[in-house]
Amino acid sequence: MINLLKTNITRIVILLFLFNSVLVLGQNSNNFEISKNLDIYTTLYRELNTNYVDEISPGDLMKTGIDAMLESLDPYTVYIPESEVEDYKFITTGQYGGVGALIQKQGDFIIVAEPYEGKPAHLAGIKAGDKILEVDGKSVEGKSTGDVSTILKGQPGTNVKVLIERLGIDSPIEIELERENVKIENIPYYGMLEDGVGYIKLTGFTQHAGKEVKEAFLELKDNNDLNGIILDLRGNGGGLLQEAVNITNIFVDKGQVVVSTKGKLPSKNHTYRTTNVAVDKEISLVILVDNLSASASEIVAGAIQDLDRGVVLGQRTFGKGLVQNMIPLSYNSQAKITVAKYYIPSGRCIQAIDYSKKDENGHGERIPDSLITAYQTKGGRTVYDGLGIEPDIKTDIEKLSALSYTLLTKYLFFDFATQFEMDNPEIDAADKFKITNEIYSDFVEYLDGKDYDYTTKCEETLEKLKKYANEEKYFEDISVEFDALAANLKKNKQDDLAKHKDEINKILRIEIISRYFYQKGKIISSLEDDIDIAKAIDIINEKDSYFAILDGSIEDEVEIED
Repeated sequence: MINLLKTNITRIVILLFLFNSVLVLGQNSNNFEISKNLDIYTTLYRELNTNYVDEISPGDLMKTGIDAMLESLDPYTVYIPESEVEDYKFITTGQYGGVGALIQKQGDFIIVAEPYEGKPAHLAGIKAGDKILEVDGKSVEGKSTGDVSTILKGQPGTNVKVLIERLGIDSPIEIELERENVKIENIPYYGMLEDGVGYIKLTGFTQHAGKEVKEAFLELKDNNDLNGIILDLRGNGGGLLQEAVNITNIFVDKGQVVVSTKGKLPSKNHTYRTTNVAVDKEISLVILVDNLSASASEIVAGAIQDLDRGVVLGQRTFGKGLVQNMIPLSYNSQAKITVAKYYIPSGRCIQAIDYSKKDENGHGERIPDSLITAYQTKGGRTVYDGLGIEPDIKTDIEKLSALSYTLLTKYLFFDFATQFEMDNPEIDAADKFKITNEIYSDFVEYLDGKDYDYTTKCEETLEKLKKYANEEKYFEDISVEFDALAANLKKNKQDDLAKHKDEINKILRIEIISRYFYQKGKIISSLEDDIDIAKAIDIINEKDSYFAILDGSIEDEVEIED
Protein backbone atom coordinates (compact mmCIF):
# COMPACT_ATOMS: atom_id res chain seq x y z
CA MET A 1 0.00 0.00 0.00
CA ILE A 2 2.79 2.39 0.92
CA ASN A 3 4.72 1.49 -2.25
CA LEU A 4 1.60 2.10 -4.34
CA LEU A 5 1.13 5.50 -2.69
CA LYS A 6 4.79 6.40 -3.36
CA THR A 7 4.40 5.34 -6.98
CA ASN A 8 1.28 7.50 -7.47
CA ILE A 9 2.97 10.52 -5.83
CA THR A 10 5.97 10.04 -8.11
CA ARG A 11 3.66 9.95 -11.17
CA ILE A 12 1.89 13.12 -10.06
CA VAL A 13 5.21 14.94 -9.53
CA ILE A 14 6.42 13.85 -12.98
CA LEU A 15 3.13 14.98 -14.63
CA LEU A 16 3.29 18.36 -12.89
CA PHE A 17 6.91 18.77 -13.96
CA LEU A 18 6.05 17.92 -17.57
CA PHE A 19 3.02 20.27 -17.57
CA ASN A 20 5.07 23.16 -16.18
CA SER A 21 7.86 22.44 -18.63
CA VAL A 22 5.44 22.57 -21.58
CA LEU A 23 3.87 25.76 -20.18
CA VAL A 24 7.26 27.44 -19.77
CA LEU A 25 8.36 26.26 -23.21
CA GLY A 26 5.12 27.66 -24.68
CA GLN A 27 5.58 30.98 -22.92
CA ASN A 28 9.24 31.12 -23.90
CA SER A 29 8.33 30.32 -27.50
CA ASN A 30 5.67 33.06 -27.53
CA ASN A 31 8.02 35.55 -25.86
CA PHE A 32 10.74 34.68 -28.37
CA GLU A 33 8.38 35.36 -31.30
CA ILE A 34 7.43 38.72 -29.81
CA SER A 35 11.05 39.66 -29.12
CA LYS A 36 12.17 38.49 -32.57
CA ASN A 37 9.52 40.45 -34.47
CA LEU A 38 9.99 43.60 -32.40
CA ASP A 39 13.71 43.42 -33.15
CA ILE A 40 13.03 43.08 -36.89
CA TYR A 41 10.58 45.99 -36.78
CA THR A 42 12.91 48.37 -34.91
CA THR A 43 15.88 47.40 -37.10
CA LEU A 44 13.90 48.13 -40.27
CA TYR A 45 12.59 51.38 -38.79
CA ARG A 46 16.13 52.51 -37.95
CA GLU A 47 17.53 51.56 -41.37
CA LEU A 48 14.70 53.34 -43.21
CA ASN A 49 15.29 56.48 -41.20
CA THR A 50 19.04 56.30 -41.97
CA ASN A 51 19.12 55.15 -45.60
CA TYR A 52 15.89 56.14 -47.35
CA VAL A 53 16.58 58.51 -50.25
CA ASP A 54 14.16 61.24 -49.10
CA GLU A 55 13.66 62.77 -45.67
CA ILE A 56 10.97 60.96 -43.71
CA SER A 57 9.09 61.84 -40.56
CA PRO A 58 9.82 59.16 -37.93
CA GLY A 59 6.57 59.93 -36.10
CA ASP A 60 4.42 59.71 -39.24
CA LEU A 61 6.18 56.52 -40.34
CA MET A 62 5.60 54.86 -36.97
CA LYS A 63 1.93 55.96 -36.94
CA THR A 64 1.48 54.46 -40.42
CA GLY A 65 3.01 51.17 -39.27
CA ILE A 66 0.86 51.01 -36.15
CA ASP A 67 -2.32 51.83 -38.06
CA ALA A 68 -1.55 49.15 -40.67
CA MET A 69 -0.98 46.58 -37.93
CA LEU A 70 -4.26 47.42 -36.19
CA GLU A 71 -6.14 47.41 -39.49
CA SER A 72 -5.78 43.63 -39.52
CA LEU A 73 -7.95 43.49 -36.38
CA ASP A 74 -11.32 45.25 -35.95
CA PRO A 75 -12.05 48.92 -36.75
CA TYR A 76 -12.58 49.78 -33.07
CA THR A 77 -9.02 48.92 -31.98
CA VAL A 78 -7.02 52.08 -32.65
CA TYR A 79 -3.87 53.91 -31.59
CA ILE A 80 -4.39 57.41 -30.20
CA PRO A 81 -1.36 59.74 -30.20
CA GLU A 82 -1.12 62.38 -27.50
CA SER A 83 -2.38 65.06 -29.91
CA GLU A 84 -5.72 63.23 -30.33
CA VAL A 85 -6.35 62.08 -26.76
CA GLU A 86 -8.62 65.06 -25.99
CA ASP A 87 -10.83 64.20 -28.97
CA TYR A 88 -11.38 60.70 -27.59
CA LYS A 89 -12.25 62.03 -24.15
CA PHE A 90 -15.25 63.64 -25.86
CA ILE A 91 -16.65 60.14 -26.48
CA THR A 92 -17.00 59.49 -22.75
CA THR A 93 -17.62 62.99 -21.39
CA GLY A 94 -19.47 64.68 -24.25
CA GLN A 95 -17.35 67.76 -23.55
CA TYR A 96 -14.60 69.57 -25.41
CA GLY A 97 -12.95 72.96 -25.40
CA GLY A 98 -14.13 74.98 -28.38
CA VAL A 99 -16.61 77.42 -29.87
CA GLY A 100 -19.63 75.13 -30.26
CA ALA A 101 -20.47 74.85 -33.95
CA LEU A 102 -20.97 72.12 -36.53
CA ILE A 103 -19.05 72.73 -39.76
CA GLN A 104 -19.18 71.18 -43.21
CA LYS A 105 -17.15 71.47 -46.40
CA GLN A 106 -18.63 72.98 -49.54
CA GLY A 107 -16.18 73.23 -52.41
CA ASP A 108 -12.89 74.66 -51.14
CA PHE A 109 -14.37 76.31 -48.07
CA ILE A 110 -15.71 75.38 -44.66
CA ILE A 111 -19.28 76.46 -43.93
CA VAL A 112 -20.95 76.72 -40.52
CA ALA A 113 -23.68 74.04 -40.64
CA GLU A 114 -25.19 74.87 -37.24
CA PRO A 115 -24.03 76.84 -34.20
CA TYR A 116 -24.97 75.12 -30.93
CA GLU A 117 -27.61 77.17 -29.14
CA GLY A 118 -26.19 79.12 -26.19
CA LYS A 119 -22.56 78.34 -27.03
CA PRO A 120 -19.81 80.87 -27.95
CA ALA A 121 -20.36 80.79 -31.73
CA HIS A 122 -24.12 81.32 -31.36
CA LEU A 123 -23.77 84.02 -28.71
CA ALA A 124 -21.23 85.87 -30.88
CA GLY A 125 -23.73 85.99 -33.74
CA ILE A 126 -22.32 83.31 -36.03
CA LYS A 127 -25.03 81.79 -38.23
CA ALA A 128 -25.57 78.66 -40.28
CA GLY A 129 -24.37 79.39 -43.81
CA ASP A 130 -21.45 81.59 -42.77
CA LYS A 131 -18.35 80.82 -44.84
CA ILE A 132 -15.12 80.67 -42.80
CA LEU A 133 -12.34 82.47 -44.69
CA GLU A 134 -9.64 82.68 -42.01
CA VAL A 135 -8.91 81.48 -38.49
CA ASP A 136 -6.46 83.60 -36.48
CA GLY A 137 -5.38 85.39 -39.63
CA LYS A 138 -4.60 82.23 -41.62
CA SER A 139 -6.60 81.20 -44.66
CA VAL A 140 -8.52 77.93 -44.35
CA GLU A 141 -9.27 77.64 -48.06
CA GLY A 142 -8.75 74.03 -49.12
CA LYS A 143 -8.54 72.77 -45.53
CA SER A 144 -10.57 69.78 -44.39
CA THR A 145 -13.27 69.96 -41.72
CA GLY A 146 -10.92 68.02 -39.43
CA ASP A 147 -8.14 70.57 -39.91
CA VAL A 148 -10.41 73.54 -39.19
CA SER A 149 -12.09 71.78 -36.26
CA THR A 150 -8.68 71.21 -34.67
CA ILE A 151 -7.80 74.90 -35.02
CA LEU A 152 -11.10 76.04 -33.53
CA LYS A 153 -10.76 73.74 -30.52
CA GLY A 154 -8.56 74.66 -27.59
CA GLN A 155 -8.35 75.34 -23.90
CA PRO A 156 -11.45 76.99 -22.40
CA GLY A 157 -10.76 80.67 -21.75
CA THR A 158 -8.51 81.14 -24.78
CA ASN A 159 -9.58 83.29 -27.74
CA VAL A 160 -9.77 82.61 -31.46
CA LYS A 161 -10.56 85.04 -34.31
CA VAL A 162 -12.56 83.95 -37.35
CA LEU A 163 -13.08 85.90 -40.55
CA ILE A 164 -16.41 84.99 -42.16
CA GLU A 165 -18.30 85.81 -45.31
CA ARG A 166 -22.05 86.15 -44.92
CA LEU A 167 -24.79 86.22 -47.54
CA GLY A 168 -26.13 89.75 -47.94
CA ILE A 169 -23.08 91.43 -46.35
CA ASP A 170 -20.59 92.97 -48.78
CA SER A 171 -17.46 92.84 -46.63
CA PRO A 172 -16.06 89.95 -44.54
CA ILE A 173 -16.78 90.08 -40.80
CA GLU A 174 -14.15 89.36 -38.15
CA ILE A 175 -15.50 87.83 -34.94
CA GLU A 176 -13.47 87.05 -31.83
CA LEU A 177 -14.65 84.06 -29.83
CA GLU A 178 -13.71 82.88 -26.36
CA ARG A 179 -13.52 79.12 -26.21
CA GLU A 180 -15.38 77.43 -23.41
CA ASN A 181 -16.13 73.92 -22.18
CA VAL A 182 -18.80 72.82 -24.66
CA LYS A 183 -21.08 70.03 -23.45
CA ILE A 184 -23.10 68.15 -26.07
CA GLU A 185 -26.37 67.14 -24.48
CA ASN A 186 -27.30 63.46 -24.39
CA ILE A 187 -30.95 64.52 -24.66
CA PRO A 188 -31.49 67.34 -27.15
CA TYR A 189 -35.27 67.17 -26.69
CA TYR A 190 -38.02 65.53 -24.63
CA GLY A 191 -41.69 66.36 -24.40
CA MET A 192 -45.27 65.17 -24.75
CA LEU A 193 -46.79 63.84 -27.95
CA GLU A 194 -50.47 63.09 -28.57
CA ASP A 195 -52.66 60.77 -26.47
CA GLY A 196 -50.58 61.16 -23.31
CA VAL A 197 -47.43 59.62 -24.80
CA GLY A 198 -44.10 60.99 -23.65
CA TYR A 199 -41.04 61.18 -25.90
CA ILE A 200 -37.32 61.24 -25.10
CA LYS A 201 -34.70 61.63 -27.84
CA LEU A 202 -31.37 60.18 -26.67
CA THR A 203 -28.38 60.87 -28.93
CA GLY A 204 -25.47 59.84 -26.69
CA PHE A 205 -24.34 57.63 -23.83
CA THR A 206 -21.77 59.90 -22.23
CA GLN A 207 -21.38 60.39 -18.47
CA HIS A 208 -24.67 61.00 -16.64
CA ALA A 209 -26.86 59.89 -19.58
CA GLY A 210 -28.79 57.58 -17.25
CA LYS A 211 -29.37 60.37 -14.75
CA GLU A 212 -30.54 62.70 -17.52
CA VAL A 213 -33.01 60.16 -18.95
CA LYS A 214 -34.36 59.49 -15.46
CA GLU A 215 -34.86 63.21 -14.80
CA ALA A 216 -36.59 63.72 -18.16
CA PHE A 217 -38.88 60.75 -17.57
CA LEU A 218 -39.80 61.88 -14.05
CA GLU A 219 -40.61 65.39 -15.28
CA LEU A 220 -42.90 63.98 -17.98
CA LYS A 221 -44.52 61.60 -15.51
CA ASP A 222 -45.00 64.11 -12.71
CA ASN A 223 -46.46 66.86 -14.89
CA ASN A 224 -48.68 64.84 -17.22
CA ASP A 225 -51.16 61.99 -17.30
CA LEU A 226 -48.58 59.71 -18.88
CA ASN A 227 -49.96 56.80 -20.88
CA GLY A 228 -46.67 55.51 -22.26
CA ILE A 229 -43.14 56.52 -23.16
CA ILE A 230 -41.11 56.42 -26.40
CA LEU A 231 -37.32 56.26 -26.04
CA ASP A 232 -35.80 57.20 -29.39
CA LEU A 233 -32.37 55.58 -29.97
CA ARG A 234 -32.32 56.00 -33.75
CA GLY A 235 -28.94 57.17 -35.02
CA ASN A 236 -27.41 56.69 -31.55
CA GLY A 237 -24.01 55.01 -31.97
CA GLY A 238 -23.61 54.27 -28.26
CA GLY A 239 -21.02 55.13 -25.63
CA LEU A 240 -20.55 54.07 -22.02
CA LEU A 241 -21.79 50.59 -21.13
CA GLN A 242 -22.63 51.55 -17.54
CA GLU A 243 -24.96 54.29 -18.77
CA ALA A 244 -26.85 51.68 -20.80
CA VAL A 245 -27.32 49.69 -17.57
CA ASN A 246 -28.48 52.83 -15.73
CA ILE A 247 -31.05 53.66 -18.41
CA THR A 248 -32.40 50.11 -18.45
CA ASN A 249 -32.71 50.30 -14.66
CA ILE A 250 -35.27 53.12 -15.01
CA PHE A 251 -37.76 50.58 -16.37
CA VAL A 252 -36.39 47.29 -14.96
CA ASP A 253 -36.33 46.42 -11.28
CA LYS A 254 -33.30 45.86 -9.07
CA GLY A 255 -31.15 42.73 -9.45
CA GLN A 256 -31.76 41.98 -13.14
CA VAL A 257 -28.80 41.09 -15.39
CA VAL A 258 -28.60 43.68 -18.17
CA VAL A 259 -25.33 42.72 -19.86
CA SER A 260 -22.30 40.47 -19.32
CA THR A 261 -18.83 40.83 -20.84
CA LYS A 262 -16.46 37.98 -21.65
CA GLY A 263 -12.85 38.44 -22.75
CA LYS A 264 -9.60 36.53 -23.03
CA LEU A 265 -8.51 37.80 -19.64
CA PRO A 266 -10.59 36.85 -16.58
CA SER A 267 -10.37 40.48 -15.44
CA LYS A 268 -12.52 41.48 -18.44
CA ASN A 269 -15.39 39.18 -17.42
CA HIS A 270 -18.13 41.15 -15.68
CA THR A 271 -21.85 40.88 -15.08
CA TYR A 272 -23.75 44.15 -14.86
CA ARG A 273 -27.03 44.13 -12.94
CA THR A 274 -29.56 46.80 -12.16
CA THR A 275 -28.74 48.18 -8.71
CA ASN A 276 -31.76 50.37 -7.92
CA VAL A 277 -35.50 49.98 -7.66
CA ALA A 278 -37.11 50.78 -11.01
CA VAL A 279 -38.65 54.23 -11.45
CA ASP A 280 -41.58 52.65 -13.31
CA LYS A 281 -41.69 48.97 -14.25
CA GLU A 282 -45.28 49.02 -15.55
CA ILE A 283 -45.64 51.91 -17.99
CA SER A 284 -45.92 50.99 -21.67
CA LEU A 285 -42.53 51.45 -23.33
CA VAL A 286 -41.49 51.57 -26.99
CA ILE A 287 -37.82 51.75 -28.03
CA LEU A 288 -37.15 53.19 -31.51
CA VAL A 289 -34.06 51.88 -33.32
CA ASP A 290 -32.55 51.92 -36.81
CA ASN A 291 -29.48 50.57 -38.60
CA LEU A 292 -27.31 53.25 -36.96
CA SER A 293 -28.34 52.30 -33.41
CA ALA A 294 -25.24 50.56 -32.06
CA SER A 295 -23.33 49.42 -28.98
CA ALA A 296 -24.90 50.90 -25.82
CA SER A 297 -28.11 51.57 -27.78
CA GLU A 298 -28.26 47.88 -28.60
CA ILE A 299 -27.69 46.94 -24.96
CA VAL A 300 -30.70 49.01 -23.89
CA ALA A 301 -32.94 47.82 -26.74
CA GLY A 302 -31.74 44.22 -26.38
CA ALA A 303 -32.17 44.11 -22.61
CA ILE A 304 -35.67 45.61 -22.82
CA GLN A 305 -36.54 43.02 -25.48
CA ASP A 306 -34.94 40.04 -23.70
CA LEU A 307 -36.70 40.93 -20.44
CA ASP A 308 -40.03 41.43 -22.27
CA ARG A 309 -40.24 44.90 -20.72
CA GLY A 310 -41.11 46.90 -23.84
CA VAL A 311 -41.60 46.79 -27.60
CA VAL A 312 -38.68 47.47 -29.95
CA LEU A 313 -39.75 49.18 -33.20
CA GLY A 314 -37.86 50.19 -36.33
CA GLN A 315 -35.12 48.60 -38.40
CA ARG A 316 -32.51 46.00 -37.48
CA THR A 317 -29.71 47.62 -35.48
CA PHE A 318 -26.04 47.86 -36.45
CA GLY A 319 -24.81 44.76 -34.61
CA LYS A 320 -21.85 45.85 -32.47
CA GLY A 321 -21.34 43.43 -29.60
CA LEU A 322 -17.74 44.37 -28.77
CA VAL A 323 -16.37 46.19 -25.71
CA GLN A 324 -13.40 48.56 -25.84
CA ASN A 325 -11.14 49.83 -23.06
CA MET A 326 -8.86 52.86 -23.18
CA ILE A 327 -5.37 51.65 -22.21
CA PRO A 328 -2.57 54.16 -21.49
CA LEU A 329 0.71 53.86 -23.41
CA SER A 330 4.03 55.67 -23.09
CA TYR A 331 4.44 59.40 -23.85
CA ASN A 332 0.80 60.18 -23.01
CA SER A 333 -0.52 58.18 -25.95
CA GLN A 334 -3.31 55.62 -25.58
CA ALA A 335 -4.83 52.62 -27.30
CA LYS A 336 -8.52 51.83 -27.58
CA ILE A 337 -8.56 48.04 -27.63
CA THR A 338 -11.39 45.56 -28.01
CA VAL A 339 -11.11 43.48 -24.83
CA ALA A 340 -14.38 41.54 -24.70
CA LYS A 341 -17.70 40.70 -26.28
CA TYR A 342 -20.94 41.55 -24.52
CA TYR A 343 -23.97 39.35 -23.99
CA ILE A 344 -27.47 40.61 -23.23
CA PRO A 345 -29.89 38.90 -20.76
CA SER A 346 -30.96 36.01 -23.02
CA GLY A 347 -27.29 35.08 -23.37
CA ARG A 348 -26.90 36.17 -26.99
CA CYS A 349 -24.13 38.27 -28.47
CA ILE A 350 -25.48 40.48 -31.25
CA GLN A 351 -22.12 41.10 -32.99
CA ALA A 352 -22.94 40.95 -36.71
CA ILE A 353 -19.45 40.95 -38.26
CA ASP A 354 -16.60 38.50 -37.67
CA TYR A 355 -13.43 40.56 -37.99
CA SER A 356 -11.22 37.49 -37.62
CA LYS A 357 -12.36 36.51 -41.13
CA LYS A 358 -11.74 39.04 -43.90
CA ASP A 359 -12.79 39.05 -47.55
CA GLU A 360 -10.48 39.86 -50.46
CA ASN A 361 -10.93 43.60 -49.76
CA GLY A 362 -9.95 43.24 -46.10
CA HIS A 363 -13.51 43.70 -44.79
CA GLY A 364 -14.85 41.57 -41.97
CA GLU A 365 -17.44 38.98 -42.97
CA ARG A 366 -20.99 38.92 -41.67
CA ILE A 367 -21.90 36.03 -39.39
CA PRO A 368 -23.36 33.36 -41.74
CA ASP A 369 -26.93 32.20 -41.23
CA SER A 370 -25.67 28.69 -40.49
CA LEU A 371 -24.02 29.97 -37.30
CA ILE A 372 -26.99 32.00 -36.05
CA THR A 373 -28.36 30.58 -32.80
CA ALA A 374 -31.84 30.95 -31.32
CA TYR A 375 -32.30 32.17 -27.73
CA GLN A 376 -35.32 32.78 -25.54
CA THR A 377 -36.53 35.97 -23.90
CA LYS A 378 -37.64 35.88 -20.26
CA GLY A 379 -41.17 35.07 -21.39
CA GLY A 380 -40.16 32.49 -23.99
CA ARG A 381 -40.11 34.50 -27.22
CA THR A 382 -37.49 33.45 -29.77
CA VAL A 383 -34.66 35.88 -30.52
CA TYR A 384 -31.38 35.41 -32.36
CA ASP A 385 -27.71 36.28 -31.96
CA GLY A 386 -25.33 37.62 -34.60
CA LEU A 387 -27.84 39.92 -36.26
CA GLY A 388 -27.96 43.06 -34.19
CA ILE A 389 -31.36 43.59 -32.56
CA GLU A 390 -34.25 42.51 -34.73
CA PRO A 391 -37.22 44.77 -33.80
CA ASP A 392 -40.48 43.30 -32.57
CA ILE A 393 -42.24 45.56 -35.06
CA LYS A 394 -40.23 46.12 -38.25
CA THR A 395 -40.64 49.25 -40.34
CA ASP A 396 -39.11 50.21 -43.66
CA ILE A 397 -36.37 52.78 -44.05
CA GLU A 398 -37.85 55.89 -45.58
CA LYS A 399 -36.01 56.27 -48.90
CA LEU A 400 -35.55 59.62 -50.59
CA SER A 401 -36.24 60.17 -54.26
CA ALA A 402 -33.22 60.74 -56.49
CA LEU A 403 -34.28 64.39 -56.78
CA SER A 404 -34.41 65.05 -53.03
CA TYR A 405 -31.15 63.19 -52.45
CA THR A 406 -29.41 65.33 -55.07
CA LEU A 407 -30.83 68.57 -53.66
CA LEU A 408 -29.49 67.52 -50.25
CA THR A 409 -26.00 66.57 -51.41
CA LYS A 410 -25.73 69.70 -53.54
CA TYR A 411 -26.63 71.75 -50.39
CA LEU A 412 -29.53 73.42 -52.20
CA PHE A 413 -31.95 72.95 -49.30
CA PHE A 414 -29.26 74.34 -47.01
CA ASP A 415 -28.45 77.34 -49.22
CA PHE A 416 -32.11 78.24 -49.75
CA ALA A 417 -32.64 78.16 -45.97
CA THR A 418 -29.72 80.58 -45.59
CA GLN A 419 -31.37 82.95 -48.08
CA PHE A 420 -34.78 82.49 -46.43
CA GLU A 421 -33.48 83.32 -42.95
CA MET A 422 -31.83 86.48 -44.27
CA ASP A 423 -35.15 87.61 -45.81
CA ASN A 424 -37.34 86.52 -42.87
CA PRO A 425 -36.10 87.53 -39.40
CA GLU A 426 -38.90 85.58 -37.66
CA ILE A 427 -41.13 82.56 -38.34
CA ASP A 428 -43.86 80.71 -36.44
CA ALA A 429 -42.94 78.30 -33.63
CA ALA A 430 -41.25 75.03 -34.62
CA ASP A 431 -44.47 73.02 -34.24
CA LYS A 432 -46.55 75.61 -36.13
CA PHE A 433 -44.39 76.64 -39.10
CA LYS A 434 -45.51 75.29 -42.49
CA ILE A 435 -44.12 75.47 -46.02
CA THR A 436 -46.74 77.48 -47.88
CA ASN A 437 -47.32 77.29 -51.63
CA GLU A 438 -45.62 80.66 -51.87
CA ILE A 439 -42.47 79.40 -50.09
CA TYR A 440 -42.43 76.30 -52.28
CA SER A 441 -42.75 78.40 -55.43
CA ASP A 442 -39.85 80.54 -54.21
CA PHE A 443 -37.78 77.38 -53.76
CA VAL A 444 -38.60 76.13 -57.28
CA GLU A 445 -37.65 79.55 -58.63
CA TYR A 446 -34.43 79.47 -56.58
CA LEU A 447 -33.49 76.16 -58.23
CA ASP A 448 -33.82 77.62 -61.71
CA GLY A 449 -30.36 77.63 -63.26
CA LYS A 450 -28.79 75.62 -60.42
CA ASP A 451 -26.85 72.44 -61.16
CA TYR A 452 -28.79 69.52 -59.72
CA ASP A 453 -28.85 66.97 -62.52
CA TYR A 454 -29.50 63.45 -61.28
CA THR A 455 -30.04 59.96 -62.62
CA THR A 456 -33.19 58.03 -61.79
CA LYS A 457 -33.32 54.25 -61.34
CA CYS A 458 -35.29 54.06 -64.60
CA GLU A 459 -32.54 55.94 -66.43
CA GLU A 460 -29.87 53.65 -64.95
CA THR A 461 -31.86 50.60 -66.07
CA LEU A 462 -32.36 52.07 -69.53
CA GLU A 463 -28.62 52.66 -69.92
CA LYS A 464 -27.92 49.05 -68.96
CA LEU A 465 -30.50 47.91 -71.50
CA LYS A 466 -28.77 49.97 -74.19
CA LYS A 467 -25.37 48.53 -73.25
CA TYR A 468 -26.58 44.91 -73.38
CA ALA A 469 -28.61 45.54 -76.55
CA ASN A 470 -25.48 46.89 -78.27
CA GLU A 471 -23.40 43.94 -77.08
CA GLU A 472 -25.95 41.46 -78.39
CA LYS A 473 -26.60 43.40 -81.67
CA TYR A 474 -30.25 44.16 -80.86
CA PHE A 475 -30.06 47.92 -80.38
CA GLU A 476 -30.46 48.90 -84.03
CA ASP A 477 -33.80 47.08 -84.11
CA ILE A 478 -35.15 48.81 -80.99
CA SER A 479 -33.46 52.22 -81.25
CA VAL A 480 -36.66 54.09 -82.20
CA GLU A 481 -38.60 52.68 -79.26
CA PHE A 482 -35.61 53.22 -76.99
CA ASP A 483 -35.29 56.90 -77.94
CA ALA A 484 -39.03 57.42 -77.42
CA LEU A 485 -38.88 55.84 -73.97
CA ALA A 486 -35.83 57.92 -73.02
CA ALA A 487 -37.64 61.09 -74.15
CA ASN A 488 -40.70 60.21 -72.07
CA LEU A 489 -38.54 59.59 -69.01
CA LYS A 490 -36.87 62.98 -69.48
CA LYS A 491 -40.27 64.66 -69.74
CA ASN A 492 -41.52 62.90 -66.60
CA LYS A 493 -38.34 63.88 -64.79
CA GLN A 494 -39.13 67.53 -65.43
CA ASP A 495 -42.31 67.03 -63.40
CA ASP A 496 -40.44 65.60 -60.38
CA LEU A 497 -40.53 68.87 -58.45
CA ALA A 498 -44.31 68.63 -58.44
CA LYS A 499 -44.42 64.85 -57.99
CA HIS A 500 -42.17 64.91 -54.90
CA LYS A 501 -43.54 68.14 -53.44
CA ASP A 502 -44.59 66.59 -50.09
CA GLU A 503 -41.18 65.00 -49.57
CA ILE A 504 -39.37 68.20 -50.52
CA ASN A 505 -41.63 70.27 -48.25
CA LYS A 506 -40.76 68.02 -45.29
CA ILE A 507 -36.99 68.39 -45.78
CA LEU A 508 -37.24 72.11 -46.50
CA ARG A 509 -39.35 72.70 -43.40
CA ILE A 510 -36.83 71.02 -41.09
CA GLU A 511 -33.91 72.87 -42.68
CA ILE A 512 -35.58 76.28 -42.33
CA ILE A 513 -36.75 75.64 -38.75
CA SER A 514 -33.20 74.68 -37.70
CA ARG A 515 -32.06 78.24 -38.55
CA TYR A 516 -34.36 79.70 -35.92
CA PHE A 517 -34.77 76.96 -33.31
CA TYR A 518 -31.57 74.93 -33.78
CA GLN A 519 -31.30 71.24 -32.84
CA LYS A 520 -34.36 71.20 -30.60
CA GLY A 521 -36.51 72.80 -33.27
CA LYS A 522 -35.27 70.37 -35.87
CA ILE A 523 -36.41 67.42 -33.74
CA ILE A 524 -39.79 68.98 -32.92
CA SER A 525 -40.48 69.70 -36.59
CA SER A 526 -39.55 66.15 -37.64
CA LEU A 527 -41.98 64.47 -35.20
CA GLU A 528 -45.11 65.48 -37.10
CA ASP A 529 -44.35 63.39 -40.20
CA ASP A 530 -42.46 60.57 -38.48
CA ILE A 531 -44.08 57.24 -39.43
CA ASP A 532 -42.26 55.31 -36.69
CA ILE A 533 -43.46 57.78 -34.05
CA ALA A 534 -47.05 57.40 -35.28
CA LYS A 535 -46.79 53.60 -35.10
CA ALA A 536 -45.26 53.74 -31.63
CA ILE A 537 -48.14 55.91 -30.36
CA ASP A 538 -50.68 53.47 -31.83
CA ILE A 539 -48.94 50.47 -30.21
CA ILE A 540 -48.94 52.18 -26.80
CA ASN A 541 -52.65 53.01 -27.12
CA GLU A 542 -53.64 49.53 -28.33
CA LYS A 543 -52.92 47.78 -25.04
CA ASP A 544 -54.09 44.35 -26.20
CA SER A 545 -51.69 44.42 -29.12
CA TYR A 546 -48.88 45.81 -26.96
CA PHE A 547 -49.11 42.95 -24.44
CA ALA A 548 -49.68 40.37 -27.18
CA ILE A 549 -46.33 41.35 -28.70
CA LEU A 550 -44.61 40.96 -25.34
CA ASP A 551 -46.14 37.58 -24.50
CA GLY A 552 -45.42 36.25 -27.98
CA SER A 553 -49.01 35.52 -28.97
CA ILE A 554 -48.50 37.71 -32.06
CA GLU A 555 -45.20 38.42 -33.78
CA ASP A 556 -44.85 41.49 -36.00
CA GLU A 557 -48.37 41.01 -37.36
CA VAL A 558 -49.95 43.99 -35.65
CA GLU A 559 -52.01 46.11 -38.03
CA ILE A 560 -51.15 49.73 -37.38
CA GLU A 561 -52.97 52.46 -39.26
CA ASP A 562 -50.62 55.10 -40.71
